[in-house]
Amino acid sequence: MSEGSAPTIHGSYLLPHFEHATVGDAMHPGVLSCDAEATLTDIARMMSTHHVHCIVVDHAARGEGDVSSAWGIISDLDLLRECLRPDVPDTVSDFALQAAIRVETTMALRDAAKLMLSNGVSHVVAANPETQQPVGVVSTLDIAGVLAWGEM
Repeated sequence: MSEGSAPTIHGSYLLPHFEHATVGDAMHPGVLSCDAEATLTDIARMMSTHHVHCIVVDHAARGEGDVSSAWGIISDLDLLRECLRPDVPDTVSDFALQAAIRVETTMALRDAAKLMLSNGVSHVVAANPETQQPVGVVSTLDIAGVLAWGEM
């Protein structure tokens, strides 16, 4: 088969077109998280076991911050950066101090993508607009899925 004659392929479920998609349409529901006392080994095992590229860190368990700032993200690149340091940190709390970028599930996916680009991140935490609690994660790959399979 030549490159120009690829068959039409459809995703396993319908997604709205990128221009009409929200964060809720693209996100992976559920949040894989750890507390701030988790070790790099704990994080690496979670990522490897669940085949994910980020883990949400719950700083609230230590009584730090309000709901909007109590969550952080550790990406696979953060994990690599930290494990290559000569003084490898003992726990996530030793380096995961920056709050995660949080978006509401009702936000336009295009706006979330712009926010990700402007902040140089590949994952954001999706929050319920009423409770502000994390309910999912959106990655650049999730956005690529909407671009690829969005049909409505």
